[in-house]
Amino acid sequence: MPSGNGWYLAGPLIAVGLVGLLGAIFWRMGLQWTLATEPDPGTGLAIFSDSDDYGLLCPAAVTTDADVADEIRRLLGEAGIRATHTYDRDGRTVVLVFPEQVEAARRLVGDSPAL
Repeated sequence: MPSGNGWYLAGPLIAVGLVGLLGAIFWRMGLQWTLATEPDPGTGLAIFSDSDDYGLLCPAAVTTDADVADEIRRLLGEAGIRATHTYDRDGRTVVLVFPEQVEAARRLVGDSPAL
């Protein structure tokens, strides 16, 4: 049987009070995880906000014709330079290579009759 003086309610009341106090502090600090919304998918991540950021790759050539980009990739492949391509925001095709091969790739592409 609980004692008749009511002290058995003190522990749970203190715990509820502390949880309420911590909740108010977190709410005041701006940690309102219940009101969080999903980010707009059109904005992208902050680390990819720069349109010229291709990670570990560097642009070796930019062209408006996809066939020319394929010819450049073939030419670079014959020279032993690994290359890929992507499209920029303007719709142009960008041929990408690794940074240590970018100078050699640009020299080869500059001499290419495809351009």
